[in-house]
Amino acid sequence: MTDAMDPGSLRITFLGTGTSVGVPMVGCDCAVCHSADPRDQRFRSSVWMTTAEAAWVVDTGPDFRSQCLRAGIRRLDAVLLTHAHTDHVAGFDDLRRFTVGADEEMPVYASPSCLAAVRRMFEFAFNGENRYPGYFKPVPCPFDGAFFLGATEVTPLPVVHGKVETHGFLFSRGGRKLAAYVPDVKSAPRATTAALGGVEVLIVDALRFTPHPTHQNFEEALAWSREIGARRTWFTHFQCQVGHAEAEENLPDDVRLAYDGLVLDLPLT
Repeated sequence: MTDAMDPGSLRITFLGTGTSVGVPMVGCDCAVCHSADPRDQRFRSSVWMTTAEAAWVVDTGPDFRSQCLRAGIRRLDAVLLTHAHTDHVAGFDDLRRFTVGADEEMPVYASPSCLAAVRRMFEFAFNGENRYPGYFKPVPCPFDGAFFLGATEVTPLPVVHGKVETHGFLFSRGGRKLAAYVPDVKSAPRATTAALGGVEVLIVDALRFTPHPTHQNFEEALAWSREIGARRTWFTHFQCQVGHAEAEENLPDDVRLAYDGLVLDLPLT
C-alpha cells in the first residue's frame, strides 16, 4: 500500500470499467470482444481510492476478488455502494479478507434502501453470528448527507437509474471538488448537477453510442459533463459496442475513456 497511499494526492485506480456483463461478453463474437487491445478487457465497474489517511472502494461487483488481486489491494478502511444491482454488489463477501481478525469490522456506506437489499442478499454477514476470524463483519453506515473518510468529505448525490435508488459520490478536500464518481446514471436532479458544478474530475456512465433506457450514452454523458462544467471527464461503464481506440478518437481533448488499471493521481495541494 505504500505507493498507493501517496500523502500528497487522492489516487483513483479503476478496478473495472465494464457494464453488467463485462467485456468480453459470454458468447459474443463482436470485434471488441475479440480485441487484442487490453483496454477493451473490462471487469465490472468499480474504483479503489486512497489518500494518506484512508483507503476505500466504491462497489464490489462479481469480479471483486480478481480486481483486488490484480491491483494488489491489501488494506481497506471502508466500502461505498452506489446501488444494489448485482454487478455492483455480488462480490460483497470477498471483503472478508479485510476483516480477518475476530474484532475487525468494515464500515459499509450506502443508502438505507441499498443496505436493506444487501442485508437480504448477505444475511449471514449481517446477522452477528459469524464473529470468527476470516468472516466478513460489516458495519452498516446508512448515509443521510455528507460524511468523512479521513480528511476527504464524501457527498452522496442521488441520480436516476431505472427503478432502483442510486447515488453517485462527490469527493472534496478543503472545499475543493476533487472528483465525482457516477457509474450508473440516466439523468440527475437539478440539485445533483449543481452540487457537481466545477468538479475537477468527473467519472461518469457512458454505456454506448446509441440510447439506452437507464444509462447515458456518449452524447448524453458529454452534454451532462458540459452542464456540470467538469475540468476533465472520464467515461466508464462501457458495453462491447465501444472500442477504446476508435471511440476516444472522436472525443474532445478534455474527455477520455477510462480503462481497467488506469490510475489517476489528483494533487491535494
